Amino acid sequence: MAEIRDVVVVGAGPVGLLTALGLAKAGVSVTVIEAEPRINDSPRAAVYFPTTLTILDRLGILSDALEIAYLSTSFCFHLLATREVARITDTFPPGSPYPYNAHFGQHLLAQLVLKHFSALPGAEMRWNTRLVALAQDATGAVLTVETPQGREEIRTRWIVGADGARSTVRGLLNLPFEGHTWPDRFVATNVRYDFERYGFEPANMMADAENWAVVARLGKENLWRVTYGEDADLPESEVGRRIAERYKILLPDPTAPYEVVQYSPYRVHERCAPTFRVGRALLAGDAAHACNPCGGLGLTSGVIDAAALADVLNAVIARRAPESVLDFYATDRRRVFLEVSSPIATDFKRRMSEKDPARQRADFEEFRRDANSPERKSLMTALSKLVEGQPMPV
Repeated sequence: MAEIRDVVVVGAGPVGLLTALGLAKAGVSVTVIEAEPRINDSPRAAVYFPTTLTILDRLGILSDALEIAYLSTSFCFHLLATREVARITDTFPPGSPYPYNAHFGQHLLAQLVLKHFSALPGAEMRWNTRLVALAQDATGAVLTVETPQGREEIRTRWIVGADGARSTVRGLLNLPFEGHTWPDRFVATNVRYDFERYGFEPANMMADAENWAVVARLGKENLWRVTYGEDADLPESEVGRRIAERYKILLPDPTAPYEVVQYSPYRVHERCAPTFRVGRALLAGDAAHACNPCGGLGLTSGVIDAAALADVLNAVIARRAPESVLDFYATDRRRVFLEVSSPIATDFKRRMSEKDPARQRADFEEFRRDANSPERKSLMTALSKLVEGQPMPV
């Protein structure tokens, strides 16, 4: 009889791999399956807040992450039309254990976590393995997968779906993805350009009714992420050609040399599954909930999911806690998304693309007035606690 794994994690993005690492470090046998042949390196999330860094530290990978990261403590709010800037130069309250944000690509985080995961006993990584069917009973599940060698079955006691907004696991569980898709297409570009010369901080939000953008440094080299929105009715096949047109508007000096290294168009959702647990299957990250990336709460929420889910699953597998703690995870992480993460991300998106000039000006003046006040730092600390949600009862 084939070996029965304790957990199969579907999806080798940062959320799936962090969940797997947290489980494997506790001695759980974990298999990660991924339909693709390697980690996806398309431009995605790139800035990690102290909440995320706390989790990376707990899992023993923060020191490795800091070797490749660019550390920042500042942020800019730009009004594109007038080139006015409101600047935060110290975003963290005194005594913060991690008084910085870390900048590096999401795919680099996944590679780093995979290295640590693969070194553990009981850890297995399977590429080119696509989930096509799922059957559960009271004690476990059978996953049918397509591999280069043909179809096979994997037996497991628990399943984690961390396979993104188009989650196969969620689909096989017959769960809808409730909410809406934003009308604009987002385009994430990686570019070499001397933004610092023009007074940009490592993280920047550019507000404009049509030509809004997020600009952030990617790691220690002079590589930057510029993400902007465009009309989703424009042909996706011509995204690359249109980058130069948009850069003429967004770059402070479009005549200065730049090099587009990579780009990726994608649609953005504000959606959530009606439950994050169905029997032996649990959802995490974008498979459970997806929000727009303005404000950086998508991956942040997913990393918190990963840590919380590893904690409760470890406790259940070790018989230190009843299975009801899995329902606590599912209920509280869904609550946090609906009540905290999605509303904050939606407000960031509004502020960046506000079409009412008076309200846009009011947003800017509010930010400039409160940028470095102690009250704002206290508010950001409080919001971080809300995004973390309730401690898992284990």
